Amino acid sequence: MEDLSIQDIEFIKILAHSDSTTLEKGMNKATKSRLESQIGAILRQYYQENTTNSRSGWTEKFEKAGISEDEGKAAIACARRLGIDIF
Repeated sequence: MEDLSIQDIEFIKILAHSDSTTLEKGMNKATKSRLESQIGAILRQYYQENTTNSRSGWTEKFEKAGISEDEGKAAIACARRLGIDIF
């Protein structure tokens, strides 16, 4: 299990507090790639932990990083609207 970097935390918070339409318009190829790989993987693991009660440690990492449960849910919703597969 990896740690959340400062960039990961910032990206998740941006997703949680932004409109997906606005983000999509301003997103370059590198940002979209990072969202699909790194951030998407983190959000998938966080989602799985919270829907299956798997205790993988992501909820704790989000809390330590100052990302609330509501922000986590909002980031997942935004990522989905941007076309990231979160299951």
